[in-house]
Amino acid sequence: MRGAEKKRRRCVVCWRYSVNRSPVPDEDVTDASSEKDQLTLGEIINIKLVESGEKDNLMELVRYRLVESGWKDEMRVACREHVKKKGRKDVTVDELIRVITPKGRASVPDAVKQELLNRIQNFIGSSAP
Repeated sequence: MRGAEKKRRRCVVCWRYSVNRSPVPDEDVTDASSEKDQLTLGEIINIKLVESGEKDNLMELVRYRLVESGWKDEMRVACREHVKKKGRKDVTVDELIRVITPKGRASVPDAVKQELLNRIQNFIGSSAP
């Protein structure tokens, strides 16, 4: 591959995994991609959620439920304990994220997960042709 082709290919790969990417891909980017770079079902659902504004609603719901359940306070306490243990000057944000993320994901209440799953399933069911 030439330099411009490598750069374009790298941009396609970066775009595909970017959290802040546009919900609708540029046509010329998808034309340049191979079959394995086609959108997955999860990516299509994500695009539909973003386009409809439902993703923002779901994010707000999850934030509210996590605060309501005490999860956010638990994570705050876990962060403070880690900082105390390691020393304030010896902890980086990246390290804190690396240490706390697995605990945070594992401790999300099942009721919150189930409610989110139900809302996504209802969205898919209502938007299906």
